[in-house]
Amino acid sequence: MDTVSVHDKTVAELAAGLAAGTYSSEELTRDCLQRINGIGSELNAFVTVAEEHALTAAREADRRRARGEAGLLSGIPLAHKDIFCTNGIRTSCGSRMLDNFISPYDAHVVERMQTAGMVMLGKTNMDEFAMGSSNENSFYGPVKNPWDTTAVPGGSSGGSAAAVAARLVPAATGTDTGGSIRQPAAMCGITGLKPTYGRVSRYGMIAFASSLDQAGPMARSAEDCALLLEAMAGFDSRDSTCVNQPVPRYSETLDADLKGLKIGLPKEYFGEGLDAEVARVVDAAIEEYRKLGVEFREISLRNTHLAVPAYYVIAPAECSSNLSRFDGVRFGHRCENPRDLEDLYKRSRGEGFGAEVKRRILVGTYALSAGYYDAYYLKAQKVRRLIRDDFLAAFGEVDAILGPTSPTVAFNLGERSDDPVKMYLSDIYTIAVNLAGLPGMSVPAGFAHGRPVGLQLIGNHFDEARLLNMAHRYQQVTDWHTRAPEAFA
Repeated sequence: MDTVSVHDKTVAELAAGLAAGTYSSEELTRDCLQRINGIGSELNAFVTVAEEHALTAAREADRRRARGEAGLLSGIPLAHKDIFCTNGIRTSCGSRMLDNFISPYDAHVVERMQTAGMVMLGKTNMDEFAMGSSNENSFYGPVKNPWDTTAVPGGSSGGSAAAVAARLVPAATGTDTGGSIRQPAAMCGITGLKPTYGRVSRYGMIAFASSLDQAGPMARSAEDCALLLEAMAGFDSRDSTCVNQPVPRYSETLDADLKGLKIGLPKEYFGEGLDAEVARVVDAAIEEYRKLGVEFREISLRNTHLAVPAYYVIAPAECSSNLSRFDGVRFGHRCENPRDLEDLYKRSRGEGFGAEVKRRILVGTYALSAGYYDAYYLKAQKVRRLIRDDFLAAFGEVDAILGPTSPTVAFNLGERSDDPVKMYLSDIYTIAVNLAGLPGMSVPAGFAHGRPVGLQLIGNHFDEARLLNMAHRYQQVTDWHTRAPEAFA
């Protein structure tokens, strides 16, 4: 069967075409696979391409549609970040430690997308165990930004962001622990949503920092993210942190009027450290919102400067605990010919983990050790509460918060590899959202220095509908989200 060229269409447009019989799911899937294996190969966005699995699922989607059993998303291709367990398909988490791991079950998010009838094309590259802001920490090598292949795509969901931006796939899943959906979405010029903590089940999502991790959708438009979130959100008894709360029909409130909406502009997000060209783009977006009837107020999130240090105590502490399971005994990488149990542990972990993961395990173990727990981990948790209280106080005055997603555009590959602190500061505007458990999203807002700029929208707990509405109305009057990298258009 010949392929059809539909890579320039959104999820919503593809769904309409499938429903009208303009093309089949198998044709869509073959088109995506051809692009992934062709022009997409230079990006290194995929760890695994599941071609046969995808074609089998696409044919089944077509049969279900012929029987009148298709749902809205039936037959739509997507990719999963390689942190989600997929039954019978390798789940590496970007690490040598899990290079040989074939999961015996599906993650909740994978199950939900399968139930919706979506077709998994493969698993996308990522920073090892989701630890990174540039996608340079992967065992499989760095992902390249499709807008400029000398630049990083952001991380840790850089493979998903690059794949969507390059039109290799219409949508992908990502995870966000400190900005890992929003920051790469901003740097690759796509739309990415980090839901409220607990909105989407973490079952089968390999843990980095359990109190911060959250799965979410990455696509070209807010409309697409709304459709994807409707499919992936919902209660799951297998995850004790998953909230049992009805899932709204996000796609039905996208067109709501924004007139009179009050949006806060945190003065801490517009000061020192923000690139002047990025600030110009954000200011232009603010003016577009004013035209839509939005009212702006300056607010203060006074503990913002403490978010990065608090995060880099809490997240490493939790990763130290979570990654202790990778010991070379039950699954994952195992060193050859260990002398004894201690040698097995040391060499398996030494060989299996990369430098950034080792750095965070060491920091976390130190912070949790006797004599330092109160001084570091407990104090960081108290700071976390202060940050959360700042947001809750702000939401007493405004309906949502707006600012830049990242202080700069995508930086060059290798530019920050030798300076971990400078790398960590690229998430300075996103980390606080995770510490507070809030929803946040990044929307394409323009370009600076020839590279994409993301606009961050932050909402109160379980207020994803408002964020999606705000993003959609902005995208109705701008075309930044429709722009494609010239080499992949």
